[in-house]
Amino acid sequence: MQVHTEIDKLPVFNNAIVTIGTFDGVHAGHRQIISKLKAEAAANKGETVIITFHPHPRKVVSSAILGIRLITTLNERIELLEKLGIDHLVVVPFTEVFANQPAEDYIENFLVSRFHPHTIIIGYDHRFGRDRMGDYRLLEKKATHFNYQLKEIPKHILEDISISSTNIREAILHNDIETADKLLGYHFFFSGTVVHGDKLGRQLGYPTANLKVTDEEKIVPGNGIYAVYAELLENEKPAGDPLLKGMMSIGFRPTVDGKKRVIEVNLFDFNKEIYGQTLRVHVKKYLREEIKFDGLETLVKQIDQDKINSLKVL
Repeated sequence: MQVHTEIDKLPVFNNAIVTIGTFDGVHAGHRQIISKLKAEAAANKGETVIITFHPHPRKVVSSAILGIRLITTLNERIELLEKLGIDHLVVVPFTEVFANQPAEDYIENFLVSRFHPHTIIIGYDHRFGRDRMGDYRLLEKKATHFNYQLKEIPKHILEDISISSTNIREAILHNDIETADKLLGYHFFFSGTVVHGDKLGRQLGYPTANLKVTDEEKIVPGNGIYAVYAELLENEKPAGDPLLKGMMSIGFRPTVDGKKRVIEVNLFDFNKEIYGQTLRVHVKKYLREEIKFDGLETLVKQIDQDKINSLKVL
């Protein structure tokens, strides 16, 4: 898959079959659109082209959405889409200027002049241009003039995508990893830089990798203990090593009067120093809530049991 981030340097696409969207999560609902995209490309001997935006459009056009939480970062979306066999992903810088162009200019000067689409696959509720005045009907009206075909994504698929995205976010925040993974079609994952902690885990016999999630928009699971797989990344991509088994704690560590929320991952059968490296965590199962114990001895006994329970799951 070719990733294009410079809009002024796009190649000449061959019978471009185009769709547009954020594709946050690249979940099972999105994959229905991608299947349709690929089928159209195969039928017309064309190339699949996904147009997406960064940052998220709602962050630019709506002040009420500053706290948006994304299921996948841009780099994660790129990785997931590449696995699905897309030919081209075009990442458009979403700015106020871009958002405020007249809808007809968006069609002529952006979609047509830059992509020369053979077919545009879009939802009935897609809006674009200044004040979101552009819609499916305007694209339909211009189709003959600009010589592209227009195919509508069925309403039920769009509703499924919207509901799924909302449900995935809610499930992740409320520890329902099973539901999130079912809707995603893969284990939810996130990444963080390994930073120094207070080394308490090492004293207890369970050294942990303390993670700092660098993308503030990335959603992170709710507090609790989880069974996880993990892997080190190189240049934001998996290094290719086998997944490591482990368990993760997210929360305030009430037994030791923790004052801030931390993410700690104990990797089984692993003793390398990985400070400064990026660790990706694939969340397999929620085990239990965060509990305040009456002392470190009781805490260690519970951690022993957490490891047993994690290994059963993994």
